Amino acid sequence: MSAAGIPVAYLTAHMSLSLAGFQRGKTVLAPSFEGSVGNAVTQLARALGAKHAISSTTNHNKAGQAKSLGFDEVIGLTREKLGDGVRRITGGRGADIVIDSIAGEVLGEALGALAPNGSLTTLGYSAGRRASIDVTDLIWKRATIKSFSLFAQPQAAWEEAWHTIVPLLKSGAIKPIVAKTFPLAEAADALHYLIEDRPFGMVESDRLSTQRFLCRQFRFRE
Repeated sequence: MSAAGIPVAYLTAHMSLSLAGFQRGKTVLAPSFEGSVGNAVTQLARALGAKHAISSTTNHNKAGQAKSLGFDEVIGLTREKLGDGVRRITGGRGADIVIDSIAGEVLGEALGALAPNGSLTTLGYSAGRRASIDVTDLIWKRATIKSFSLFAQPQAAWEEAWHTIVPLLKSGAIKPIVAKTFPLAEAADALHYLIEDRPFGMVESDRLSTQRFLCRQFRFRE
């Protein structure tokens, strides 16, 4: 188990999906498959029985990497727009739930890809803090927008998320994708690698240090 990929990404994925009313058979869109949250939401939604677990990437090679991992519903944004891809995959219906960690222009595009009565949860802004939306996407679809903050969630939500995630990790139904591991002493090099190379998957510190951190933070036993 890759410990660094679990605390933020997968807990965020589970709690945000739960608050959005996720149920088996729903269609979920989580833009940016190469990002930790987008990847975790996509994996978790699929493992929990989503009808469609859709993501996206702006890099053609990364779309191929996602497909090689078994994710056929990753939209290559160099070939089609996000909304067009979602409608193609869903037969024109759209996504029931959007979990967006990107914001910027993506938020408005993702909102437009919602199905009637759908909901969009915004929880990050890696593409920019400001976003423009078409209010008719809210009004005529009877859609909702909500926000999410992991560390504002109650203890019961954390416990429920762990109980769901751990068995899925053990079975291999979900698996953090790690591009490269660095010792904690090389944190600056890790940051440079993350910014300059824009890898597919997460960049983590060495496993032992991460596991000890988790034990302290979540009161687990090593």
